Parts: sequence; C-alpha cells; structure tokens
Amino acid sequence: MSALPQPSGSHSDIFDEIDELRRKRNAVILAHYYQEPDIQDLADFIGDSLQLAKAARDTTADVILFCGVHFMAEGAKILNPERIVLIPDMNAGCSLADAAPAKRVAAWKAEHPGSVLVSYINCSAGVKAVSDIICTSSNSERVIASIPEDKKILFCPDRNLGRWLMRRTGRDMELWPGTCIVHETFSEQKLVKLKVRHPDAKVVAHPECEENLLRYADFVGSTSQILKYATTTTDADTFIVGTEPGILHQMQKAAPDRTFLPLPGMDETCACNECPHMRLNTLEKIRDALRDLHPRIEMPEDLRLAALKPLQRMMDLG
Repeated sequence: MSALPQPSGSHSDIFDEIDELRRKRNAVILAHYYQEPDIQDLADFIGDSLQLAKAARDTTADVILFCGVHFMAEGAKILNPERIVLIPDMNAGCSLADAAPAKRVAAWKAEHPGSVLVSYINCSAGVKAVSDIICTSSNSERVIASIPEDKKILFCPDRNLGRWLMRRTGRDMELWPGTCIVHETFSEQKLVKLKVRHPDAKVVAHPECEENLLRYADFVGSTSQILKYATTTTDADTFIVGTEPGILHQMQKAAPDRTFLPLPGMDETCACNECPHMRLNTLEKIRDALRDLHPRIEMPEDLRLAALKPLQRMMDLG
C-alpha cells in the first residue's frame, strides 16, 4: 500500500494533498453553503441541510467527510452506520442544537401527551431520537402540512422558524425558545440603511432571522431557496442577503453580473454575521481528517436507530 501524503508547507499544494487523500480513502466531501469559499470549491457536493442529508444517504463512498457542523455529520452517520463519517473539527457545534438538551426536550414532550414533536434538523441525535419527525427550512411547510389538523404540534428548537411556519401554515404550535446566534444578530437599523442606499434591492432572508427582520423580506427561504431566487427567479440585480454570508460565494458564481450585499450584524467590531462554528473547519483540518480518519462521528446503535425513524419519515415525504 502506498504511503499517504505528508503535510507540505505550501498552501497551494494542500488541494493536491486533499485530492490524493480523497482518492486513496474513497472519500466524498460534503460542504454546507456557509463554509469558506475554498472549502465550497473543493467539495464533491455542496448544499443546504436537506440537500446534504440526501447526498449523505445516497453516497457509495467508504468515507464521508462532512464540512459543516456537528449535527450535520451526526445525521450522515445516522443514515450511514457502515461508513466512516468524519468532521474536520469536532468543536464545530450549533447554538440551536446546544439550546435544546435532549433530556429537557424529552421532558417537554412528556408534558404534552398526544402531541407531535417536529424538530428542526439543527438538533442533536438525542433530540432527533425523541422526535416524531424532522424538518429542514426547505421542507418545513410540507412537514407541517403532513400532520393531522387535530394534533397539537411542538416545534423545536428554533422559535423564529416556528413563528414563520405558524404564519405560513396557519397552524398553532408550541415553540421551544432556541435561536441561531448568527441570524439573531442581524441589525434592523443597518438593513434599513442598506435599503435607503439601494432602494431597488430585494431583501432575501432565512426564516431563522428574527421576526422584525422578516417583515422587510421580499423572499424568505432556506439557503438553497434563497440562492435560486436571487440568481434565477427574479430579474432584480441587487440583493440584501439576510443569512450567513458564506452563501454569497455561490451567488456570485451563479450570477456574476448581480450585486449581493451581506446584511451586517449589530456589532461593527466583529464578523458576527459569520457562523463561528462553521468557520472552525479549515483546509488543513480537512487534510488531516482524511489522513488520520479522525475526528470520527460515533454513536450507540440504539440511539442511531431511534434518531433514524423521524429522519426517515422526513425523507419519505420527498
């Protein structure tokens, strides 16, 4: 067996090292839209949570390297118990997942017997295991529509997505009080200032944004839906983008003649509109994970099987 490539001192060479390791390991690299542009460009598949879940389900690779956050890599392992699932940095977490400890969510559900617990995919395997069905921002309306009208709905963990779904579907739901640290920091004042400077700009926003921001939006949707709207659906040429700015890379590639303005956070002294967890992943960590087959996602089989059921119910909706 030939030796695995050793780290080089050249940044430009690291792409070749990753490609060689990917080939030797028969690995597939999945990346979320919120990753750094270099990581997006080297990925075999890029997408939002729903697209990536489908890609993980359908892969034939021996190794899945998930360039995203922990719950995404967990999802890949839930769907692929026989494959090695890696994440470049095990500390790449999610504020939404952290806001909903599995034991507390289970107790909440127990307080509402007969209810249906719908959990946003941004949650831990433990929360998935006590849920009735999972949703993503792409398919959340379809998931809610699949639940009988006489059933009480509990929605976890994103209260902003839950509020938006209540308006969109007319269903009353009890909401868990979680939020995304990125989407809750966007500034309404700065949005208004941008709109004054660019009066013809379309505002596009993710439903994880606070309610006051969504009122300004011309379009609300998942990252993939925002990408499609801003690059193909409308004839507008300028967009104010209310989601993590990693998506701008794909927008600019798809529509280089259009202008995409990232919505700033409230604090001008930090890059608060960037997800600090997503940005923990680096090219060097990707190379090292493929070389060492570590950090590796593992979980007990009983937990995996319990988490698989609601995830599979979501996938079965199409």
